[in-house]
Amino acid sequence: MSKNRKLWLKFIFAFVGAISGFVYWKLIGCSTGMCPIKSVWYFSTLWGMTMGFVLGDLLSGFIWRRARENE
Repeated sequence: MSKNRKLWLKFIFAFVGAISGFVYWKLIGCSTGMCPIKSVWYFSTLWGMTMGFVLGDLLSGFIWRRARENE
């Protein structure tokens, strides 16, 4: 797996995380406004994007090591 593909995998996970954060805010959200992350859409979207990027980074590192072991 090339480094370019590894980076794209991180961005794909970040994009999916951002969409998931927005959908979470739209469907569940916080009705009182006292929830710091879920009260406005951009915090929820940013949080989802960050979590997606972290998950993509972890998985791409795992996939990268697996591909190098199989060579």
